[in-house]
Amino acid sequence: MIILGIDPGIATMGYGILNSEKGKIEAVDYGVVITPKEENTPVRLAMLEKGLNSIIEKYKPDEIAIEELFFNKNVKTAIVVAQARGAILLTCIKRCERLYEYTPLQIKQGLTGYGRADKNQIQQMVKILLNLKNIPKPDDAADALAVALCHAHTNKLSAGFKI
Repeated sequence: MIILGIDPGIATMGYGILNSEKGKIEAVDYGVVITPKEENTPVRLAMLEKGLNSIIEKYKPDEIAIEELFFNKNVKTAIVVAQARGAILLTCIKRCERLYEYTPLQIKQGLTGYGRADKNQIQQMVKILLNLKNIPKPDDAADALAVALCHAHTNKLSAGFKI
């Protein structure tokens, strides 16, 4: 099964592609879609959609997992990130009906067994669980792989997370 994990964002959207077969999970690809801050929001949303469509077309994921938005103290930033997440969700559901959401707490628990794990602990677990030589960079790509790993570990129970 091919799983696409997504760390949503307006400036940088992380993605991670995993192949999960018979209990063995391996990284296929990971990276980011970047939008320039000089562009207006609608153009940036269109850039995210185009980048995501390209990724989905290339890898044809069976399932997509996305991190839920956490509350941001800066309301203006939270609104723009929520708009990006909305565009990402719409693109995903149109292309793959098997879409799942996980909270940051669920992702941390799924990878480390501890819901308050810090970013470095999550990144180290991504490296270890995927048998990578280095922690994936940038951070958004590592976060997206963490989302995909969380889904791979819980997909037998995933009906409760499906959108």
